[in-house]
Amino acid sequence: MFRSLHMKLMLIMVLLIVSLMTVVGSFLINSVVTFYLDEFYEQMGSKFMDDQDFVDALRIAGEEETSGAQAIQDVLEANVGSLGVDSHARNYYILNGVTGAYLAGSNDELGASLEPTPNLYRALQGEVGSQSNVAVDFMDFAVPIERGGNRYIIYILDSRETVTALNDQLFFIILESLVFGLIISILLSFLLSKTMIAPIEMLTVGAERVAAGDFSHKIDVASRDEIGVLTNTFNNMASQLQTTLQEVENERNKLDTLFLHMTDGVVAFDPSGAVIHVNPAAQGMLGRRVGGADSYGALFGEIAPLSRLLALRQPGYLEEEMQVDDRSLELLLAPFSGENQGGVMVVIHDVTEQRKTEEERKEFVANVSHELRTPLTNIRSYAETLAGDGGDLPPEMRKNFFDVILNESDRMTHIVQDLLTLSRFDSGKNELKLTCFSFEKMVKDVYHAVLLEAGRHGHALTLDLEPGLPELTADRERVTQVLMNIISNSIKYTPDGGRIQMSAGVTANGRKVWLEVADNGIGIPKKDRNRIFERFYRVDKARSRESGGTGLGLSIAREIILQHKGTIGIVDTEEPGLTVRMTLWIEGPAHE
Repeated sequence: MFRSLHMKLMLIMVLLIVSLMTVVGSFLINSVVTFYLDEFYEQMGSKFMDDQDFVDALRIAGEEETSGAQAIQDVLEANVGSLGVDSHARNYYILNGVTGAYLAGSNDELGASLEPTPNLYRALQGEVGSQSNVAVDFMDFAVPIERGGNRYIIYILDSRETVTALNDQLFFIILESLVFGLIISILLSFLLSKTMIAPIEMLTVGAERVAAGDFSHKIDVASRDEIGVLTNTFNNMASQLQTTLQEVENERNKLDTLFLHMTDGVVAFDPSGAVIHVNPAAQGMLGRRVGGADSYGALFGEIAPLSRLLALRQPGYLEEEMQVDDRSLELLLAPFSGENQGGVMVVIHDVTEQRKTEEERKEFVANVSHELRTPLTNIRSYAETLAGDGGDLPPEMRKNFFDVILNESDRMTHIVQDLLTLSRFDSGKNELKLTCFSFEKMVKDVYHAVLLEAGRHGHALTLDLEPGLPELTADRERVTQVLMNIISNSIKYTPDGGRIQMSAGVTANGRKVWLEVADNGIGIPKKDRNRIFERFYRVDKARSRESGGTGLGLSIAREIILQHKGTIGIVDTEEPGLTVRMTLWIEGPAHE
């Protein structure tokens, strides 16, 4: 009920008025009582102490006086006005100065039932009883008088009915004032609270809208007081907060986009090891879905303990590696800390291709070194023999030595040329020379070019062409090189007397041509078929060298076909031997 500021202000005003009227009323009532007490005793004192004629009239007895009490009464009756005696609230009584018995007075009925008081006791002891007492409901004054040899006490008693009546009247006046004051205070409190609370309520509504995310609402400022200044400040704060939140939102969107699409994986953990954030790249690299049920210990606990990372001081970090299936992952683990919390961040980088490239580079260097070392060794050996004992050798043997040197030189030349060709492919500098030519004629030219070589080995070389082969847009020299390489391999690796078939046609969609070379030779095991297009890779290295192979022919063929946006691969067949198939776009690589 009293949570409302309206009610609080009204209650404060009511309490203020009640407190004020209570204090004022108490002060007035006490002041009236004190005034009457002081007035009574001052009046009595001035009369019985200072008025000598009055005192002498009370003390001096006449010659023929028969009753002193009566004489005193006569004097008092003559002075009732100055004594304030009214026979109702204030009366005088004449008492025996020794026994205190009632002798005469202005009210015989009350005089017969007088109660002894402290002032009356003092008068019986010969002293003036003039002590006031606010606590009692009467005022009294007792004066001992000696007249005609007798002792009397003049006792003035006021019942304070006048004071009580005046206080009652004053109380009702105060009560009426309090009622009117309360009504006025309630009205004023409502007006005051309305004036003060209306801007506060507007501020409250504005604050609620800001809390709900609505920063467009501006509070109207109707005053220039403190509340007006507060309202202006609130409007400025809301505007600044809106700008700040927009900037924060923009930055968060940037970070979210970066976090979502970055190629490196990122996983963040809180100090307990629970997952806070994870991006799709991390889940792809780890090969699993990472959620709230996962922990640092389950993912990376074996790599580095969480406590060890949390103990690192920034910018300290750890670099580790881990294997996930066939992936090589490089991990960067570092602690992070914020104002209220910290944790651990793990950045994952997939270095599988990098490691594979390094291995291929090492293998490539080793293969090149080996391939070049063999002919160089042969050339050096035969050259040293000719240089040392060349004159003693028979002419036929010398000729054979020179033939070996020439053959090994040619072999080195072929290796270097093939390497240069692959280097040009890698650098992108080996541009195709596209022309439009007859695909059928090119296949037939290759067939006739290798027919004699196939006949030397006793192979049955056949050609099967679909009718109506189209014109082909490609680099004729390079395509011929590929086809010659494939057929030459079939001739080399098919035992004498084998069977080799060349086939060509158009694909079902009519946009590509295809060509197949199939033989019944030694073939290639299935486990090696995915690698025969790698550089220097050979299934039987010893036999390849005997046949003069370098292991680069199929690599070059693959690069040429890829530049044409075509395909080349091995066709799986149940028959023995090997079938190589390639496809090319009829209208050229730009029409893939």
